[in-house]
Order: sequence, then C-alpha cells, then structure tokens
Amino acid sequence: MDEYKKWFQENQKEILEKYFTLLRFESISTDPSYKPQCIDCANFVKGQLEDIGLKTELLETSTLPLVYGEDLSSEKGPTLLIYGHYDVQPVDPLELWDSKPFEPTIKDNQVYARGAQDNKGQNFYVLTALKAVKELKKKFPINIKIVVEGEEEIGSKGLADKIPEYKDKFKADYLLVPDVTLIDENTPTITLGARGILPFEIELTGSNTDLHSGCHGGLAYNPNRALSELLAKLWTEDGKVAVDGFYDDVKELTHQEKEHLDMTFDREKYSKEFDIKAFSGERGYSSKEANSSRPTIEINGMTGGYTGEGFKTVIPAKASAKISCRLVADQDPEKVKVQVQTFLEKNIQPGIDLKVTFLDGGRASKGSFDSKLASALSKSYSEIFGKKTSAILAGGSIPVIADLNKAIGSEVVFMGYGLDGDKIHAPNEHFGLDRFEKGFLTICRMLELLEE
Repeated sequence: MDEYKKWFQENQKEILEKYFTLLRFESISTDPSYKPQCIDCANFVKGQLEDIGLKTELLETSTLPLVYGEDLSSEKGPTLLIYGHYDVQPVDPLELWDSKPFEPTIKDNQVYARGAQDNKGQNFYVLTALKAVKELKKKFPINIKIVVEGEEEIGSKGLADKIPEYKDKFKADYLLVPDVTLIDENTPTITLGARGILPFEIELTGSNTDLHSGCHGGLAYNPNRALSELLAKLWTEDGKVAVDGFYDDVKELTHQEKEHLDMTFDREKYSKEFDIKAFSGERGYSSKEANSSRPTIEINGMTGGYTGEGFKTVIPAKASAKISCRLVADQDPEKVKVQVQTFLEKNIQPGIDLKVTFLDGGRASKGSFDSKLASALSKSYSEIFGKKTSAILAGGSIPVIADLNKAIGSEVVFMGYGLDGDKIHAPNEHFGLDRFEKGFLTICRMLELLEE
C-alpha cells in the first residue's frame, strides 16, 4: 500500500489534470444536442485506456458508443469486468450552482462539477489504479476487461441492445460496478445488490379543452382530482403497495443475509442532513429494509392545469404524473407492468380517459457475500480503513447490470466512495479528493487479492 500511496502522490498533479479534463466534457446523454460532447468524452476515455496499455476499441451502438478495453495476458488469474459510464445528468437549475458545473473547482478538498462523483470521479480512480498497477508491477495480476458506456443516466439502451452480440467479449468471472456509496465517510462499505426499476407515465384526459372552473365546476370531473385520487390508492395505510400481485415474487431476506447485511440507519442524522421530518416506509420493516430490500412505488412528478405565476381558474383538460417502481430480486418488470396497468384501469374514475406509457427499466441485481470478489473487496476496504467492512443493499438502480451479469455468468459486487450528501443529479455535485485516493488504493489492493 505504501508503494501505491507514493505513486499517487508523485503523480497527483497529472491525475488531477486528467480528471478535470474528463469533467469538462458536457456529456449529457439525455439531450441529443450534446451528442458531439458525449462522443468526444468517449474518445478521451478510450485514450486513457490506451495510455494504461489496454487493447481498446469503440463499440458502436444505435445511440452512443461503448468504450471497451482489455488485457488478457494473465495465464492463471481470473477475469474481472469493470463497468462504468461517462455520461452525466443535466445541470439544471443552473442558477443554484455556486460554480460553473463543467469547470471543476476545488473547495475544502472537494471537487465541485457535474459528474465529479457520478460516475466520472469513481470511474477515473479506477483508471488511475489500473495505470498504477501496470506501471509498478509491469503486468496485471489478473485479466482485466472494462466497459464504459454513455447512457446510464437514460436507461443504457445502447449497451442493453448490444449485450447479446458482445456477451462473449464481456465474459468474465467477476463483474465490478464502482458506482455506489459508503454508509458514511468512516465506514468501509461494499454493496451486494441494487434494486431494479420500472418507470412509467400516466395521462388522464377529461375534456377536449381547459374549462372555466366557475362555469364547469360541479359538472365536469376534474382530471387533477381524478389523478390525486388514483395515485392515493397506490398505497395501503400500512405503507404497502396496493397493486394486486405486486409482492408475489418478493422474497424475505434469509437469516444468513440478515447476519451479513448492515441494516443500521441513523434517522436523526438523516433527518438533520436533509431537513426531513416526515417519513414513509412499509410497516413491519426497518427503514433500511424498506429502502433496499423491499419494492416501492414513488411519484416523481405531477402536472395539470395552470402552474405559472398568479392564478388561473381552470379545470384542466389533462393531468399527468411520472412514477417509478423500485423492484427487488426475482421481480419481473414485464409482470409488474401488467399488474400496474390492471390496477390503474380498475381504479380510474369512470369517464376519465387513461393512457399509460411504460419506459425502459430493468431487473434488480444481487451478488453473494461469500464470492471471491466480495471477499477481496471487503478485505481491501478493511485494510484501508482499519476496521471491518460492512455489506449493504442499494436502494438505487443501475438497470443494465442485471442483464449484463446474467449474460456473462459472473459474480457481481458494487463498490464506491460516494456519500449521500455529494448531491449527485443536483446542483453543486462534489466528490472528496481523499475519497478519490481511497478508491484508487482499494482497486489496487483488490486486484492483488483476486490473484491469491
């Protein structure tokens, strides 16, 4: 570890320069106007892999390219596939940023920029670690494959479509996903699973035009009212999802899983950090269980009628909502689609037209706490922190990982040095340089342990 620490310190200036160059690419995947920037970013990442000494190529998709690299020179070692993404979320609202989102700024040893943590920062400490190991050891202790995609933030369509074609190219014993968080900055943490997701939009129509609420109030049924009533029926009083069959394939955590997973949750600290005073959750389960090992439905947005400054007395013609289900292991998104559609049709106010549009989602991913990858990663974390590593399940989703993992038949583990307060997807996203270095050291040591 001392050798790697010394290498990092000696190369820190160059590391920061390249990290900041990566952050300056406005690789916003959701907006087609940023496609040239996304492609430039992909080429930069490809150049970094080439600099490490990997055999690299851009794999074209129907949308944005995949950056792929490999070094298969190890004769005995296993093969590790590392996943990352070079795309980022939009920066809106711009006025809430304290600095320019694509001009990295260091403040209190934190790097502020869009993508500083998610996922450019986490991805770049991986690339930095690969470079250090190659330079210091002259060769990798195991076989390395890496794929960095450009559409994680919008559903990974390009990668998902190409998995059947490239499953042999991606074949590996282990799949590592460095794109998650620690429990807190003092607790070494590996993540053994992430929930799946099923997003959808609903639109209710009650008339062919907006109506004057004085002339039509008490006559025409208000789509806003119908929407609020429909959405309110999604949950029971004890916090369960009321959709028939929603829990059919949900399995309780085993006794062994409960022994190995850290389910602690500091509600007071959480409440103070985010100024949250009202809590939800499923009765009979702890907060951490409700957030990681149980499925949920959340309303992500609602619109209907006039929402601008001042007041406009209308009964809107339409009302809509954006909703997402977080799914757990063994839940099939296609099956849940049918259950949700049936529920909505059954509970809509008669006479109100309902349109449901399902978007791309994906299954949950789940790894084993006793896999060699989990063991090596856990030991690496423990050596760096000087304490036992905790294992958790993530409440968030990286939908393509389940399909990728199934196709290549590997053990999967998620890791990361993010914190809940890093403000990913929000203004003033940031990532600590101390955590960047710890991520670098974790990868270096993990590669050695996987060889043993």
